[in-house]
Amino acid sequence: MISQLTVFLANEKGRLAAACRTLADADINMKALFIADTADFGIVRIFCDTPQRAAAVLTEAGFRASIAPVIAVSVSDEPGTLADLLGYCQSASMNVEYGYCFCTADGRAIDVLKIEGDQAEAVLAEAGFTVLAPEEVYDVDPA
Repeated sequence: MISQLTVFLANEKGRLAAACRTLADADINMKALFIADTADFGIVRIFCDTPQRAAAVLTEAGFRASIAPVIAVSVSDEPGTLADLLGYCQSASMNVEYGYCFCTADGRAIDVLKIEGDQAEAVLAEAGFTVLAPEEVYDVDPA
């Protein structure tokens, strides 16, 4: 599993900018950022270097931040690869809670999935999918 930084933000002008500035001032590099919003708050999902440290920095600055384990699967950046992955999840009775994708500079895509259960990562790897380790996505926190 890899660590996804999740930040809950009030739907107020400038809150996203303030959270991003807090990470930048702590010299934490964001690799990807995704936003979902509701009437009252936004959910920001971030892949960044040193996610544990990032959560601590944001919490100290007054933000509500946590770490969520998710699965990152590397696929070719071409039509149908996400459909194939999701089709396999369906056939294996794996419940995908949410997901999103982003492309990398090397012509690959990273499909990020939050899947119920503890065995999903192993099941996907055994099926031949390229499941990424944390260090393949971001700089990990020092031990």
